[in-house]
Amino acid sequence: MLEKAKKAFRIRNISIREMLAEALGTFILMVFGLSSVAQVVLGKGNTGQYLSINMAFGIGVTLGVYAAGGVSGAHLNAAITITQWVLGTISWTTLVAYVVGQFLGSFMAAATVFALYYDAIYDFTGGNLTVLGPTATAMIFSTFPAPNVSLQGAFFTEFTATVMLILGVLVIHDERNNAAIKGAQPMLTGMLVLGIGLGMGLNTGYAINPSRDLPPRIFTAIAGWGSAVFTYSWWWVPIAAPILGSLFGVFIYKACIDFHNLSDHETEQEKEQADMQTS
Repeated sequence: MLEKAKKAFRIRNISIREMLAEALGTFILMVFGLSSVAQVVLGKGNTGQYLSINMAFGIGVTLGVYAAGGVSGAHLNAAITITQWVLGTISWTTLVAYVVGQFLGSFMAAATVFALYYDAIYDFTGGNLTVLGPTATAMIFSTFPAPNVSLQGAFFTEFTATVMLILGVLVIHDERNNAAIKGAQPMLTGMLVLGIGLGMGLNTGYAINPSRDLPPRIFTAIAGWGSAVFTYSWWWVPIAAPILGSLFGVFIYKACIDFHNLSDHETEQEKEQADMQTS
């Protein structure tokens, strides 16, 4: 009985530690990203451009991964966490801890950026917080598709961008293939996100992460934008499309790279065992 209690306590301790690491990593990522969007929108293009948003998200990802990587592996993305759970790499308790941490960090980042730019937001909007229109500010916190993009096009964009994200992450981290050195992995992950933003950000603002989009959307609903942030048919796309894209991206990588590397590794092991038996 005592051993079970000790084991449960250890599991709880590990889960809390990982949850806090994911919360801090996601908080860092989101503060950099959301504040850059706020500066561009509220500065009316005079204090930044689209490139500065992409760069800030890349920097935020890099620092967030450096912060949380040693403790949790720095998923910072519920789609990646859910994919790892589906693959059986993590337990359901770890899944819950990671997603709760990510959502907490993202929500707190939205609140922080709102407080940081409170005066500028109310000066820009005249106190009328809207989702659409010339003084719309909801897009500072969560993503919305471009007016000329259909729902299907938006879904495919998020799906494809997340496929490229997970493929890039696997390429950077796969020790059996040609992984980057550990110290460079966070920086390369940030560059990967920067590249996705530069190439695939036009249609939807590249959420590619439920943890990046849903918690700030909930915050805006509470903070004054109201239920309008959820009334558009778009809001579920940054949740569903990244999860499906992440799963599909892992399937592609396994089919093209991982399964073959595994076979080669097994062949080498069998050869070594045969040599030992011969000796």
